[in-house]
This record gives sequence, C-alpha cells and structure tokens, in this order.
Amino acid sequence: MKDVSVPDLTGKLAVVTGASDGVGLGLAVRLARAGAELVLPVRNPVKGEAAVARVRAAAPGAVVSLRELDLASLASVAALAEKLNAEDRPIDILINNAGVMSPATRHTTADGLELQFGTNHIGHVALVGGILPLLRAGRARVTTMSSSAARNARIDWDDLQSERKYSPIRSYGLSKLANLMFGLELDRRSRAGGWGLVSNVAHPGTTLTNLYASGPNLGRERPSPLEAIMTRLSRVGLFVQTVDRGALPALYAATDPRAQGGRFYGPDGFGQFTGGPTELTVYKPARDEAAAARLWDVSERLAGVEFAAA
Repeated sequence: MKDVSVPDLTGKLAVVTGASDGVGLGLAVRLARAGAELVLPVRNPVKGEAAVARVRAAAPGAVVSLRELDLASLASVAALAEKLNAEDRPIDILINNAGVMSPATRHTTADGLELQFGTNHIGHVALVGGILPLLRAGRARVTTMSSSAARNARIDWDDLQSERKYSPIRSYGLSKLANLMFGLELDRRSRAGGWGLVSNVAHPGTTLTNLYASGPNLGRERPSPLEAIMTRLSRVGLFVQTVDRGALPALYAATDPRAQGGRFYGPDGFGQFTGGPTELTVYKPARDEAAAARLWDVSERLAGVEFAAA
C-alpha cells in the first residue's frame, strides 16, 4: 500500500482539530516529522498533553502547543478564534478532523444543535469563519474530514437537527455530508472571491479509533458492541485499517502539491474501506451546488459567522 511523501514543512504552521488521539494524532505526528509547527486545539487538556508527548517522542524537537477548543460550544470556538487572531500568525494548513459519531440517543450542543451536526459541521464552519483572515494570510490548505457515510446521506431541510426523527447513523451521515459540501463550497467561494485558500475534503475509510466507542456509548446503559466488532475485524485485516493508514488520505489532501482544491480524497481499496490515498468521485448527494450554497447560508447563520465580513 502506498504511503504519502510529505514535503518539507519547516516554517509552516498547521492546526489540526481532534488531534488528542486517533487519526488526528496520526496526522499531527506526520506533520511534525515534516517540520511543521503544530497547534492542537483540544477539548480534554489531559489527553492533549499526552498527545503532545507522543508527537514529541515521534518527532524530537517538534514545536507543538495546545489550545482549548470544544466544537460543541460556539463560545469556545469564538474564544479560540479570538486567541489565534490576537497571536496574528498566518496559518498554512488547517485540518478539520474532530468529530463525534453515532450516539445511541439524541444529544445537543451547548447551543442547542444536534450534537453530530453541531460538532462535526457547524463547529468547524465557525472555526474556519473565525480564523479566515489567518487562513488567507497563509494562503492555507484547508482539508475537511468527511466519511463514506456521506455517500447515502441526504439533507432534510425541515429537520436538520433531527428533532422529529433521530437515527444515530442517519444523523451522522447528514453531518458528514455537510462536511463534504462545506469543504467543496469553501473552495468555490475562495476562487470566486480571491481568498487564496485551497479547500478539499478527505475521508479515512474504516479506521479503528475510539470513535467506535465514545460516540456509540453515549446514551447507552450497556456498552455498544461496535468497538468489539471493529477490533475483531482489524485483527484479521478485514475491512478495517490502522490509524497510520487511515490518516493517509487527509495527509495527502493537506500536503501533497498534486492534491487540488475542490476535490475529494479517500482509500483506493474495495468499497473505500481501506487502501492508499486516491482521488474519489464526489458522492452524488454533494454534487448539487445550489444545495451547497443553501447549506452555506444556513450554516453561517447557525455558526454566527459571516465569511464576507471576515
């Protein structure tokens, strides 16, 4: 399976959400090894410090710092954006990786949004909008993490928050479709407005991380069997890959000069479960540019940001 040859990133600043473990941590390690300075916004400072130690162990001399961020709170996102803007350091790479997956019951963010839509999508919209001046100053590469769950998802404009009908998988798919549509629309708007950003989207295939435990166990009295199933499949090498492999599509999208804006990258194996990074055909539900523009407007309102003003 092909690896990704990461160019020299010395002097570049990379921001990776959700880097306290899983794919985000794998991405942080690879970026640090290539010489990038890292800012890791994390919700849990204890896990964050452990992640910093792992990055420094894997990349001695790495320059890594933590910032506080809870994507399920727009106040937290705004506070991080204010802090980063005050530091006034142009950002070269932003990877919107953090997320929550498939809680058994409906949960909401601090702002009353359905947890998956609010965290995975709206939180990242608010972050990108809040630090847009820094991204423009760095002519940044912005890579947003989607999922193969977006392939069969659809947007219910009358129930974006899954208030009338909540399904763990349906709502997760909606949030990941929104990630895909946002990443592609961000590139279109950057090109149209001369923002100087390159925005693309990636998905990690089926990668064994704690997403399969943390999300599905929310709202359950007994542990979800999903993590155990995924672990068994991983042991026999069937349909599940390691974090090191799952990080490759996003790593390629965020760093390789051949990776382009407005494109979608993921595994090249059967069913897009595993494999090396390749360009994928954008899933049919994400090809409607009018719907993407509509989602953009709704998302700006829900996130409390205005890209034009930024």
